[in-house]
Amino acid sequence: MTKKNINNLRICYIVGAGDFAVNAFNVRRPQEGDFVVAADGGYDSLNSLGTLKIEPDLIVGDFDSLESIPTGGGIIRYPAKKNQTDMFLAVEEGLARGYKVFFIFGGTGGRLDHTVGNFQVLSYIALKGSLGFLIGEAENVTLIKNCALHFTSEAKGTISVFSHGGVARGVSLTGLRYTLSSAKLTPHFPLGVSNEFIGFASEIFVDKGELLIIWSGGVTKTVDMLNITVS
Repeated sequence: MTKKNINNLRICYIVGAGDFAVNAFNVRRPQEGDFVVAADGGYDSLNSLGTLKIEPDLIVGDFDSLESIPTGGGIIRYPAKKNQTDMFLAVEEGLARGYKVFFIFGGTGGRLDHTVGNFQVLSYIALKGSLGFLIGEAENVTLIKNCALHFTSEAKGTISVFSHGGVARGVSLTGLRYTLSSAKLTPHFPLGVSNEFIGFASEIFVDKGELLIIWSGGVTKTVDMLNITVS
């Protein structure tokens, strides 16, 4: 196992049309080598940033959420009748460019079906050997597969862990209020709900399977307190 800090990797920022924290980019603005994609209505979210406005490198979608269709370069328009969501299409563009970490803003809130769909997008990202985060104003979500997620001791608030897509085996939780060791989590019983950071460095590990992880804090508690261990 090798430990990788996400801050040392290029990041693909994706902005969707869901709930969007206007201070989202106060914590870590895109840097050289990062890639910014507006997924349909996420283009309006970027335009709402005022002095913090960030120009996307790419705009994708069917543009049914926009009052006017963007023009110029860096635009990929899809038909409204399609199998993929605009968020999924944006992620595929990032994966095609070799990005391994995805910060997704505007991917929660709003319509519940879109939020659940974005949980599946996180699973798709993990399937491709990458890591995605849904970053909201109050909570963050990620999904890991056959690996571990580390939080520094500065993490505060609640954290919940759920199996996703089937049984998760060899689940260990350390450094949290409630610990587990080589446990099995199933989709039928929410054993991992409502845990708590207690001021220690903590780890969530799954040997085989997927874990959906939700923790409080929003955008200000995402960067600088995560290290990712991947096989």
